[in-house]
Amino acid sequence: MPPTATLRTHRWPVSLEHGDLVLRPFRRWDQEEWTSLRARNRDWLRRWDATNPEPSTALKSYAEMVKVLNRSGKEGTALPWLICVRTSAAGTPVIAGQLSVSSIVRGSALSASLGYWIDQERAGQGLVPTAVALATDYCFSTLGLHRMEINIRPENVPSRRVVEKLGFRHEGMRRDFLHIDGAWRDHDAYALTAPEVPDGLLARWEAR
Repeated sequence: MPPTATLRTHRWPVSLEHGDLVLRPFRRWDQEEWTSLRARNRDWLRRWDATNPEPSTALKSYAEMVKVLNRSGKEGTALPWLICVRTSAAGTPVIAGQLSVSSIVRGSALSASLGYWIDQERAGQGLVPTAVALATDYCFSTLGLHRMEINIRPENVPSRRVVEKLGFRHEGMRRDFLHIDGAWRDHDAYALTAPEVPDGLLARWEAR
């Protein structure tokens, strides 16, 4: 069962763990490992990677990226996590991907959006559904959010399988929603609200 509403306190940095899976913030000294992983997966990820239609505003270095991401975590406007996996009991978890909760809105909406990518060699191992469930439970229980949304390109069948397995509802098409791989792309919108998973999304995923 997820934490109760009385525990809605957010203090970044936040790490979440379940079994061998760890969601943790970016660190400056992750640069070599993260850069190597991205380079190895360049062709695998290119079709789904967000791109900047205004190149002049792009971040210029890894260190700058980490600074901006962790500032957003502290401010509670986003939750930028690395997806890491323990490969041995004593070893440091290795980076396997990334999960970001963004567009966190308070007030009458209490909503956020979630996106992710995973190392091609680890795709299909159940890491992404577990990571999405962990992050969603944190947002519902600790941040007190009401709604989580995930937007996926229709062609991205593996990502659609993730949200469908977790029980996110398909709510329709968003035309030219995000700038991906150099152009504006349509996305399918999926969503889940906290009342739909009263015992937590992770518990429902594990019971599936």
